[in-house]
Amino acid sequence: MASPTAAPSPFAPKSYPDMPAIDGVRFSTGAVGIRYKGRTDVMLALLDKGTKVAGVFTQSKCASAPVEWCKARLKSGKARALVANSGNANAFTGRTGAKQAKFTASLAAKAAGIKPNEIFLASTGVIGEPLDGAKFEGQFEKLVTAASASGLFAAAKAIMTTDTYPKVASAKALIDGVDVTIAGMAKGAGMIAPDMATMLAFVFTDAPIGAEALQALLSSGVEDSFNAITVDGDTSTSDTLLLFATGAAANDRRMAKSTT
Repeated sequence: MASPTAAPSPFAPKSYPDMPAIDGVRFSTGAVGIRYKGRTDVMLALLDKGTKVAGVFTQSKCASAPVEWCKARLKSGKARALVANSGNANAFTGRTGAKQAKFTASLAAKAAGIKPNEIFLASTGVIGEPLDGAKFEGQFEKLVTAASASGLFAAAKAIMTTDTYPKVASAKALIDGVDVTIAGMAKGAGMIAPDMATMLAFVFTDAPIGAEALQALLSSGVEDSFNAITVDGDTSTSDTLLLFATGAAANDRRMAKSTT
């Protein structure tokens, strides 16, 4: 099936700023033909050891398999990788969908040399059809090899479904004399209502923040942002907002003090 084309939204930006690299994060994308040919449909973010994670998810009682997978692993507060795909949401898929989510994580874990429980998953696209994890076989090894600190914008394109343009943003802050960088991506064009929606959003920072504090900041921050958005009044099953903090800026702080 060929990839459909759509005219860019009138709200699409005329240009995009260069997205900054986040110390401790590398990205790559691939086209595995989940639903359409000729477009990237999977992204991998590799996270350095020690990365903390926080998350907020759909309020739907019929959450997708990837959402349930993430909820179960969020308690550890640790993450080493994120896998997100477009084309298939792996929602309303029951035990089969859960099995495919686990299989996907196992493939990525083997390729990256980490544990499956350290991998977070997100899927967006058609519902009611189990994700075919076999499409990822032999692909994650390529994604691990190709991962680059400069790949965030390409990753934002890989998670698009009915979006007509990628959504990215970044910011910097000065904390204790050290620059901290924040950058993120999001997708979502329909089925958007308060309490998240058919939206995937991934935010990355090199700030040194513990998992508990990170979760508190995220839970508070969504109240006047993601949870205050509506497009068509529908809430989806796949809504996922994940915030990753590598803590790499703490190394810069120690280096700065050691040279003074």
